[in-house]
Amino acid sequence: MASLSLASLLVLMLGCLSLIPWVAAQSCYNQSTAINGTAFPALIDATTEDLTKGLEAGLFTSVDLVTAYIQRIMEVNATLHMVTQLNPDALSIAAELDKQRANGVVYGPLHGIPILIKNNIATADKMDNTAGSYALAGAKVPRDSTMAAKLRKAGAVILGKTNLSQWANYRSFNSSNGWSAIGGQTQGAYYPGQDPSGSSSGSGVSSSLGLALAALGTETDGSILSPSDVNNLVGIKPTVGLTSRDLVIPISEHQDTVGPMARTVKDAAYVLAAIAGKSPYDNYTDAIPFDTIPDYVAACNFSALQGKRIGVPRNLIDLTADPPAAPIVPVFNAALDILRKAGAIIVDNTNFTGYEALNEGDYSNVVLEADFISDLPKEYLSQLSYNPNQVHSVADVRNFTHAFPLEDWPERDTLVWDGALALGFNNTSPEFWSNYTMNTYLAGPLGVTGALKNYSLDALVVPTEFSPNFPALIGSPVITVPLGAYPPETEVLMNGFGTLNATAPNIPFGISFMGAHFSEELLVGLAYAFEQRTLVRNSITPYIQPVTELVDVVNARSKLARP
Repeated sequence: MASLSLASLLVLMLGCLSLIPWVAAQSCYNQSTAINGTAFPALIDATTEDLTKGLEAGLFTSVDLVTAYIQRIMEVNATLHMVTQLNPDALSIAAELDKQRANGVVYGPLHGIPILIKNNIATADKMDNTAGSYALAGAKVPRDSTMAAKLRKAGAVILGKTNLSQWANYRSFNSSNGWSAIGGQTQGAYYPGQDPSGSSSGSGVSSSLGLALAALGTETDGSILSPSDVNNLVGIKPTVGLTSRDLVIPISEHQDTVGPMARTVKDAAYVLAAIAGKSPYDNYTDAIPFDTIPDYVAACNFSALQGKRIGVPRNLIDLTADPPAAPIVPVFNAALDILRKAGAIIVDNTNFTGYEALNEGDYSNVVLEADFISDLPKEYLSQLSYNPNQVHSVADVRNFTHAFPLEDWPERDTLVWDGALALGFNNTSPEFWSNYTMNTYLAGPLGVTGALKNYSLDALVVPTEFSPNFPALIGSPVITVPLGAYPPETEVLMNGFGTLNATAPNIPFGISFMGAHFSEELLVGLAYAFEQRTLVRNSITPYIQPVTELVDVVNARSKLARP
């Protein structure tokens, strides 16, 4: 297929979007994206249903979609470094899915639609799965991870792997979000040199710019929520066990989870529906309390907030610990009025009584360290069918990192691993269980689950900046939705490593809904009802974005087809 001259493409994007928070933008399809005279949304806005309708109507093919997304990736990847590897079989997979569609075989709403996945979720194909480290370059797995297998079963095209904070941000105390030895430094698209947050940095930036319909991220403590927060996305951090961690490079079996990062709640719901469910390779999925996965897409109900009791744990919104977050608080308070007008009952000051004790203790660090020592070898390294660098333990990985110059040691240290190795026990020891029990007590009965029960709440709501930690420790779900962006007068502040702009004008932020374990169906509804009343995402424009659209690919194909 002939390549397009990107310099010749002049596409006006996002020209009619509302610039005022809380005002719903009118549906606006730029006519420069029209395909054969039919108006079509720009790919930065296109939803699952838009793409499905276009495929069904024959406006374009899955091959066209893959081609367009690859060209969009190539336009911005040299600047933002969000994709580490493209699937060399993506076009042939798309062609086969087009053939099946033509023969009346459609696997579901994601049939033929490209999805990007984080570079710690294994695929048994020509792509690597490295967590951004050369220690795992060239290693092979015996099968697809359950997440990859479920996406393929749903008909999705796994387009490629996204960059991440190396080892999912579990290596260094002096590094930067979105950096890995293999992928380089990912940057966000809303301010030059933007910290993309981590560890699902590449997934966040990719999804925000419409480089695929959506992306998968993983979270141990904030790694879906935080990059969704600063990249203007909806992110769903599922209950631990709702989505399998099989052949996902682990940190903690007690906290790791996999979830979607998408531009709308409904798109995230479509992806969650495809990946949720039990796996024979992950016994945590046995805890799923229902035989049939809920209809997360049907949960997208405009009236879902009506009558719901939603608590605000004010002591989590701790500006003494995070002063740059101050501009978020008045926008969050205005959001509470939106929830009230939608019929929700806001119960303020439903504070977490375990907050101070949790901050003062070291329980959560001990749990992660002990889990990592056990889980990395057992759940991943030992399962490799080809392990070219012979890394079988955390100590092996550390030794490789110290010896391999491209791993950027010692400038970026390995103190996280050093601490785990010095701990002296793993997650089978009594010392582990005393720390884990205290963790879950402070974050559960004295945190999320206690507040839900004591105040008879359906859910809790806080700015996403303050949402990850308590739910992470007990494995409960959270959904973040775009809320606003830092104002023009914001002082630019750099990250601790001195390489990225962590706070700056136009960097987005979100609002998070927390709930009980396996309450994703409820949370999807609440998040959707808020999103549809505000459409905040449409008011925040990236400073850089690709220009290739489906119309360019379709027109190029049509020209090639002419005699």
